[in-house]
Amino acid sequence: MPSISNKGTQMPASPIRKLVPFAEAAKKRGVHVIHLNIGQPDIKTPKVALDAVRNHNIEVLEYSMTQGSEEYRTKIAAYYAKRDIDVAADEIIVTTGGSEALSFAMGTIMDNDDEIIIPEPFYANYNGFATAAGVKVKPIASSIENNFALPPISKFEELITPKTKAILICNPGNPTGYLYSKEEIRQLADLVKKHNLFLVADEVYREFTYDGRKHYSILQEKGLEEHAIVVDSVSKRYSMCGARIGCLISKNKEVIGTAMKFAQARLSPPTFAQIASEAALDTPQSYFDDVIKEYVSRRDLLITELNKLPGVKVAVPQGAFYCVAELPIEDADHFAQWLLESFELNGNTVMVAPAAGFYASPGLGKNQIRIAYVLEKEQLVKAVQILGKALTEYKNK
Repeated sequence: MPSISNKGTQMPASPIRKLVPFAEAAKKRGVHVIHLNIGQPDIKTPKVALDAVRNHNIEVLEYSMTQGSEEYRTKIAAYYAKRDIDVAADEIIVTTGGSEALSFAMGTIMDNDDEIIIPEPFYANYNGFATAAGVKVKPIASSIENNFALPPISKFEELITPKTKAILICNPGNPTGYLYSKEEIRQLADLVKKHNLFLVADEVYREFTYDGRKHYSILQEKGLEEHAIVVDSVSKRYSMCGARIGCLISKNKEVIGTAMKFAQARLSPPTFAQIASEAALDTPQSYFDDVIKEYVSRRDLLITELNKLPGVKVAVPQGAFYCVAELPIEDADHFAQWLLESFELNGNTVMVAPAAGFYASPGLGKNQIRIAYVLEKEQLVKAVQILGKALTEYKNK
């Protein structure tokens, strides 16, 4: 039989989705699975976005412009202006989700065997995007001991080689929920200017920051215009994961011009999803105030409950809606599968995301899991209780 590519063989499976067959099998056995594994908010999509699609009278569903409709990009620019971020509509390319924006960014700035430095743990699909682009990830480990703060800049400099083209961060972070401070962003800004690198920031969770903290975008940092590339998305902000609309933003004209060629190859982003996303920009601030209040309440409850479990260590998220917990076990992959195959409590079990897949360094995160607190509080309490009983049985089996 013909062989598949080395690139295909090397593509990593999603640590978030690879356990789905075991979860489906559990459900067929009649077990209720509480999903802590995936960042699909249960918050309702703004009505204004859904109504924009329901009430549209399109008769021919045409291609949109490759870079996205001008009306939508103009409204995106206005959205950023309200947040002290100065970008123009022609510095924005609308993409099919933030994932496509990241793929465009890597294709635009990197060649085969070039290197990108990423603090780990990081969004698991960064590994996949890099593999697809032929790019080498150079990870730099952050630690649960200090809440996954930015590693020392000296550690970044140790990894920089002639092949290094960029540093990639997620702010606030998936899977850690860590929010980089203005000082940390400025340290990275100085570093990329010193070594003539790009700084790519995945800022899809920018709206979700807690405890009075403010998000500081790399686009707000003066002097970084030629280095800064931002990836954004409507998925989490408006609970519109299925819309698959994101954007790539840069004031570097060569970056935008090159990314446009990748965008042209896929023709255009989806029309109806752009209509919904444009309308979503009219969502009132009260929507976010309520959502943030709810996530803070869920976070506080989750952390409190997890801290009751013997041997469990958990980082406190400052943004997004994820946390990383370290468990008193050796292999979270095995434990996560065992939860779905062999454990239930009163007909219930939980599905978690093993954290090893959020690292690039072999061996790291083996005893950690990512939890998405996108469920109602009663479900979170129930899930942690199940997790605690499961850990006791797992360790004693």
